[in-house]
Amino acid sequence: MINLSPKSKVSILVHVLGWAMLCTVLLLLSPLSWRVDIPVEFWFRQVLMAISLITLFYVNMLRFVPKVLLRGNYTIYLISVILGGVLFVGLFIYIENFLNLPELMHKAFNPDKPYVNKGRRLSGDIFNGMIYLLTIGISTSVASVQKWQKDELLRRELDQQRINTELSYLKAQINPHFFFNTLNNIYALTNLDVKKAQEALLKLSRMMRYVLYENQKNETLLSREVSFINDYIELMKMRLTEKVTLNISVDDPKDDLLIAPMLLLPFLENSFKHGVSSQQASEIMVKLEVMGSTVFFETRNHIFPVHSESPEAKENGIGMVNTQRRLSLLYPDKHRLKFGKDEDKQEYWVNLTINLE
Repeated sequence: MINLSPKSKVSILVHVLGWAMLCTVLLLLSPLSWRVDIPVEFWFRQVLMAISLITLFYVNMLRFVPKVLLRGNYTIYLISVILGGVLFVGLFIYIENFLNLPELMHKAFNPDKPYVNKGRRLSGDIFNGMIYLLTIGISTSVASVQKWQKDELLRRELDQQRINTELSYLKAQINPHFFFNTLNNIYALTNLDVKKAQEALLKLSRMMRYVLYENQKNETLLSREVSFINDYIELMKMRLTEKVTLNISVDDPKDDLLIAPMLLLPFLENSFKHGVSSQQASEIMVKLEVMGSTVFFETRNHIFPVHSESPEAKENGIGMVNTQRRLSLLYPDKHRLKFGKDEDKQEYWVNLTINLE
């Protein structure tokens, strides 16, 4: 027994109801309104007409349109349609003559008048031709729409696969980038204060758990992302001197908001990487505000040249580039990102707005 999906059952039902309605309107309603004794041969002809139209519909939809028309063979398809129309009309001329239908119909409508063969009426053949063209037109439209829907579904699946693959690749690049910088900071701290370095490792361990479990998901709670950001900031504080002023304002968000994990980290990393100097005073500003379902994130930091021998100098801003790409893939019409340098203040700033609905 064949198990059909609900979608297939609905499709079959639509076809059955469509043909029932079409055959009723075109082949039954008009004859039933004549109020005469219609010969059996006429109904036999109508049944043959219905079977022929159904056959033409599906042969055209399943064979000619996909195998000829949609492959670009327009001339061959047009010639096939014209020849099919001639054969269709000719076949029913032959059937009507074979059944002696013109004389039988004359007797049904004019029983008192003798039958005189005056030749065929063109209106009947034109009607048959119009029914043929209507059937071919509808089946061609249905086949074309189905092909378009199939191609569109395939295109969306391929786009989704491409996006998922690209996002996995981008996240795989962001994670080593983050740990590279953080371990660098802890290494520098071991030379100054071993106890603080141990505390930093504990915080890093908690952050690693977040990365391992949350970063594998497409979305995480915004509250967890904010906790991760706070841990990162606390970790960075351990290696900062008194010359660095931190201006941190981070809202506690609702738990029902979801965000892509580790999306804000590269902007934060950038601030601490480029906004800290061992010799000059500096200020780093981080602000995260949640209003309804919209997140406003802003960072500002002084610009200091990176030492040419440091690992950061050899990087090409891969975290920032990947984050921009992730934003464009995950929130294509729901985010606004602006960043730049304020030459007068020698500051670098980032403004990000994301709608998480």
